[in-house]
Parts: sequence; structure tokens; C-alpha cells
Amino acid sequence: MPTFRLGLTGSIGMGKSTTANFFREAGVPVWDADATVHALYGPGGKGTAAIADILPGAITAKGVDRKILRKAFLSDETLPARIESVIHPLVAEHRAAFLTASDAPLVLLDIPLLFETGGEQACDGILVVTAPPSVQRQRVLDREGMTEDAFRKILARQTPDADKRRRADFIIDTSQGLEPARDAVHSIIEALTKETHA
Repeated sequence: MPTFRLGLTGSIGMGKSTTANFFREAGVPVWDADATVHALYGPGGKGTAAIADILPGAITAKGVDRKILRKAFLSDETLPARIESVIHPLVAEHRAAFLTASDAPLVLLDIPLLFETGGEQACDGILVVTAPPSVQRQRVLDREGMTEDAFRKILARQTPDADKRRRADFIIDTSQGLEPARDAVHSIIEALTKETHA
């Protein structure tokens, strides 16, 4: 029986991590693009070697210094595309290995930049998490070290929320609270696992 590959995405501050955790709690295998990048950026990681060729000043004994990389991203508009051109194929390779190893009826692919990287092509359905702009802004600005300017620059690089919602098969408004979001996740799991077993 084929595995249904559900892509999870949403703009910064929309509740992707919390939503992914609800799927984990329900026993759904979750592949996390950000965790994969963190591993690639570790000491001796394939991503560390690739970034060393582009931005050697971002490499430390602990791998890629994400703060240095983030600052460089904000000051050099060409850098994100150059970094992504070497990191995204490594991430896709890891995702393919995860999918090959899974025999679950449903898996979640947690990909923050799903549409921006073409990741939707690896999915059978798309779940977008959303929240009103005021809630999103407050969540993001509450993060340590986040500034209004950095928030605006991050948003400028992401597909707008309205566009994501138009392309979604499922939408969860995370501003309604944890329990409604958890209930929505369970409803999606039930619908998709019934569909997979049909």
C-alpha cells in the first residue's frame, strides 16, 4: 500500500513546529527539513563542506555558525540562492531516503520553504498552517534576537500566506489555540488514513 506524503508548510511564526509535533504525538513519521539542514551544518557535515567553499567565515569547529550565515544572508542578496543551490540537493537526498525507508500509510514532510524550493512535487497533499498577520508578527518578534527588519526580510523571501493557502489541500488556523489545532490534525490523519486504506 503506498504511503501518503503530506507536505506541511507555512510562513515564519505560523505554528509549523507545534503542528508537526501533533502529528508525531499521533504516531505519524515526520521528516523535518530544518532538522536535516541542522545535521548537514554540523561538524563534518556535507553542508558544512559545501558552505565552506562559498562563505568560509561562517565555518567554526562546531560546523556552520547559523548566526553568521543569517547576518550574511541579510547583507548579500545573492547569497541565499548560492547556498540553497548546494544545500537543497543534499536535503532532497535525505528526504528521498526517509521516504524509501517508510512503510507507514501516512508521513508528514515538514518543509518551511515547500513552495519556494519546489518541494510540493514530492507531496501527495499540502497542509498549510496560518494565523492572522498580527499573531504571526507577535510570535516572531517574541523570538530571541529577532528584529522588525529581519522579520520583514524573511517574509520577503517567503511565498505570501494567501498564496500558500490557495495551493493547500488542508489549512489549519493556529491562532485558535492548541486544542483546536490538535483536533484538526487528528481529523486530517483520520481522513488521509481512511483514504489510503480505501
